[in-house]
Amino acid sequence: MGAVESMLREARLGLVVMCILVYSAAFADDLAGRDRFLCSAGTVTAFTEDGYRIKAAPFDFNIPQFVEMDLQARRLSTLQASGQDRSTDIKYVERTGGHIVLQGVEEGRTFSWLIDESMGLVTVAIAVDGFNIAVFGACTPLPVTK
Repeated sequence: MGAVESMLREARLGLVVMCILVYSAAFADDLAGRDRFLCSAGTVTAFTEDGYRIKAAPFDFNIPQFVEMDLQARRLSTLQASGQDRSTDIKYVERTGGHIVLQGVEEGRTFSWLIDESMGLVTVAIAVDGFNIAVFGACTPLPVTK
């Protein structure tokens, strides 16, 4: 029975991983060649230097649910509808190996974004002295303006 249970467990794990990959791909957006995106924060986890880990919603850490990214203008900003009127400059932008990498600094905080260009999936790291926040989400291209 032990061997059969082990095989079934491995088969279930494989099925779960496959479902996650299919689900992610089904909702992915291709950002290749695009410079304006709308990005949404999904899960947020904060880590403190003394070992605490806190999972919460984006708004619990004052992270906007949606951020507009303009690579040409090198700018991140909240949407007008949010009523927050927040924006920051992007200091570094590079497209490399199928990823968009960007970084910046504002008010003692640093941020780094890694965006999978073909899938639109994003990983963000925000660091401030003694505190680190990891954000996972997705981006979709915004319409080209004339």
